[in-house]
Amino acid sequence: MADITHRRVRTNGICMHIAEKGDGPLALLVHGFPEIWSTWKHQIHGLAEQGYHAVALDMRGYGDSDCPTDPASYTILHLVGDLVGLIDALGQDQEPGRAEKSFAKYDCLTVLKKFLLVNGPDLPAAPPGIEFIDSLETPESLPPWTTEEELQYRAEKFRSSGFTGALNYYRSMDRNWELLGPWQGAQISVPAKFIIGDKDIGWQSFGTKTYVEGEFFKGLVPGLQVLVIDGHHFIQLERAELVTAEILSFFGERSGN
Repeated sequence: MADITHRRVRTNGICMHIAEKGDGPLALLVHGFPEIWSTWKHQIHGLAEQGYHAVALDMRGYGDSDCPTDPASYTILHLVGDLVGLIDALGQDQEPGRAEKSFAKYDCLTVLKKFLLVNGPDLPAAPPGIEFIDSLETPESLPPWTTEEELQYRAEKFRSSGFTGALNYYRSMDRNWELLGPWQGAQISVPAKFIIGDKDIGWQSFGTKTYVEGEFFKGLVPGLQVLVIDGHHFIQLERAELVTAEILSFFGERSGN
């Protein structure tokens, strides 16, 4: 077992010992009772030889991993959290600061202008070796629903705050999914209205349209009204009067006016 690498990885508030070999797709090997990582020693070699990154671990409380004394620290949420955190640590996330660095090549006004035209049915993706912001065109003229003055105002705010806070919402998407796991299938019972442009990239991509129009989603949010109108991503600007009217109509239905 000399060619197996050992290290401890910080995950979910503990340090977890792992034994690993190989490169490629991750193959996580999780032991049971009363075992430790070494019960997977044959599979580590076999999987690594076939092009996998084979990782066997000592679960919390076992072997060289941390061993909390409180039984309350061994719930299924703790155990799943350990594994999710380990997978994150072993994977390749979006490099922190990478997007900000690529944005910094442009002034804030140009960055905002580039995102005005991110619409359509296809998922936006940059070619290999090119940053996403570099792949976006800067429009020669502005659409009629915004002005240079309005964009300058927003750009000035981003010059002060930077883009990190705004980008961190997207960096937390996987974590949000993990945290909301206990509410899987829970209904949202309050009345709601969803207004979106039919050409919005968020509607046309990611399976959003199919999901929102499907019966499963309707069961999760039974009081939801869905309104798809002619427009793009910045729908509250592009179709300002219509969006305002629809919001007021929704409020009126709730109040009986």
